[in-house]
Amino acid sequence: MDSKKIYSAAYISVMLTVFAIMAAVFNIMPRSKVSQLEKRELAKFPTFTADKLLSGSFTKDISSWYSDTEPYREQFMQLSMNIKDVISVALSEDNVRFHASNTPVQTEEDTYDEEAERNVGEYKNRQTADENAKIANAGILIVGKGDKARALMAFGGSSKGGGNYAEAANKYKEVFGPKVNVYCMVIPTAAEFYCPDAARSRTSPQRPVINNIHSKLAPGVHAVDIYTPLGQHASEDIYLRTDHHWAPLGAYYAAQKFAQVARVPFKTLKSYERHVVHRYVGSMYGYSKDIAIKNAPEDFVFYTPKGVSYTTTYIDYTVDRDYRVTSTSKPHKGNFFCHFKDGSGAAYCTFMGSDMRITQVRTGVKNHRRLMILKDSFGNAIPGYLFYSFEEIHVVDYRYFGRNMKRYVEENHITDILFANNIFNAYSPKIYKRYLGFLSQADSAVGGAAPKVKDKPTAPAEKSDTHAAAPAASAKPVEKDGQPTDKKTDKKTDKKAEKKDEKTTEKATEKETKKPTEAE
Repeated sequence: MDSKKIYSAAYISVMLTVFAIMAAVFNIMPRSKVSQLEKRELAKFPTFTADKLLSGSFTKDISSWYSDTEPYREQFMQLSMNIKDVISVALSEDNVRFHASNTPVQTEEDTYDEEAERNVGEYKNRQTADENAKIANAGILIVGKGDKARALMAFGGSSKGGGNYAEAANKYKEVFGPKVNVYCMVIPTAAEFYCPDAARSRTSPQRPVINNIHSKLAPGVHAVDIYTPLGQHASEDIYLRTDHHWAPLGAYYAAQKFAQVARVPFKTLKSYERHVVHRYVGSMYGYSKDIAIKNAPEDFVFYTPKGVSYTTTYIDYTVDRDYRVTSTSKPHKGNFFCHFKDGSGAAYCTFMGSDMRITQVRTGVKNHRRLMILKDSFGNAIPGYLFYSFEEIHVVDYRYFGRNMKRYVEENHITDILFANNIFNAYSPKIYKRYLGFLSQADSAVGGAAPKVKDKPTAPAEKSDTHAAAPAASAKPVEKDGQPTDKKTDKKTDKKAEKKDEKTTEKATEKETKKPTEAE
């Protein structure tokens, strides 16, 4: 037998062996059920019906299930990211390195009048100005190297946008009149403060949009400029490097500025206990699909108030695949703060555990000031800093609210309404329609009733361990500061609340971590 035939036979044998191994891996090995990278449950095997078979959807769903749940899915995706990181295209002329998935953002000339009323001052980036950047999946900018790598969402709005957000605040002021104070807060994203100069053309400036929104506010609506204090503290950890949200410290400075505008008491971080979740890697690892973010875990630091008593009551929403509310729970007590284990990618759910609920916090403060926060997920980190400032705090997510807003405000004697949304949502006209709809919609069965709490507030330092993107861990309450609860009478109630919060958080986060823009 000549050498060519020997080589051919050996090649065929090797290929058949590789094929057999791959077939065994993909068809015999256990299939994946949860993606930690994408923070979601993977597709489930479809239920058979004759209609699905005839329409072709059954076989289509089987194909989706097969490809979505391949064994060792996470490991293959990580290998792919490592390869892309090695073969990424070299630096361009403006020192921005591109991956094949580059999606640049178009910018428009800034035509905003800098002398206009309520003008926000300019910020000069001195933190990452000289660093290079690369564009990863979905146009996300990756800045820095090693354990300092940071992922940034590019913003694509023009300076003329965001007017509808101002109109929503104006409408609420018109409807509720002088009895209710209305505030408008636009939360900038990290790209505004940490985008290198070489990559500035890849993201639009956010300050002109904020100024445009402020200029359109009615005289009775209070603008809350958090852009300036965030810029002043940009050298601190005010934004998460591996997540699209800001850090709890950034929300602290925002709450401080809001309290100043609202003229309510506010306490410094000396009045808070510091907690740390180590080795946190947030949503931007899944969005960017860049291995540099996974290799740069950070500390998730949050703060719980000391010396103030409060009670948290929830009404939970159940939603379908299209995020439509299908049912509502009865009011129940729960923990405002949840403590996640080190390494958990769901640590941003520390605050209230979920977006899909109405939250009411009753504090020991007696100043007859009752605040409602209308927010997206960025707003979750704000209310925990206002327990010293308001008698009650109501938190409503713009995606899930089934009550009539006029009736809710009247029944709960709301004195202050704060719009607190990130700039992506503030720019979108959809949020205006949502907030406007709250004023006219009926009190539906789905919307439920406002939380009613008659008993006195209990201890503030509540702590539980949950995991949102995977099976939840056991909850562990912690009572350190404030007035401790009566363990004999409250033990059963606390355990029920903890279990309910644990299940709610686990289900909710699967839906809340899919998109970093409009969905948040």
